Amino acid sequence: MNLEKLLDMQKKLDQHIESEHGLQEEDLVEKKILALLVEVGELANETRSFKFWSKKPASEKEVVLEEFVDGVHFILSLGIEIGIQQFDLEETNYSNEDVTKQFLEVFKEANHFMEARSVNHFQQLFRQYFHLGELLGFTHEEVFDAYVKKNEVNYNRQKEGY
Repeated sequence: MNLEKLLDMQKKLDQHIESEHGLQEEDLVEKKILALLVEVGELANETRSFKFWSKKPASEKEVVLEEFVDGVHFILSLGIEIGIQQFDLEETNYSNEDVTKQFLEVFKEANHFMEARSVNHFQQLFRQYFHLGELLGFTHEEVFDAYVKKNEVNYNRQKEGY
């Protein structure tokens, strides 16, 4: 996956949004973390992985993928906030294969990032999030393609006064 391209696309979108809303001098990290947590919650809701009381199935794969990509946008944006320009999505052997536990791991890593705002914590958050995506059945190519599509949607929303 071309993470540098995604970072570049996200940086341009962030600059556009910040310019449109006069936010160039604002520290947006906490707002972006909260936005990420909300998106992760929306993703969990679409997967229904924690809804032990319900027989209703998860949303269609494309709906879940779009929610997942919303989280990618905010994670990349957080990386840009701390000066990330490139990084690798290392192949790591995660022992966690339970989707619900992995959601909780992502929430935990987001909180760690909020406290430290470090490159190491960013990378952990990103990798744990992508492990969640893998558990949900998404390939890196699917995520990349969906990100590109959603990035265009986000630009169009800004043009329409979203």
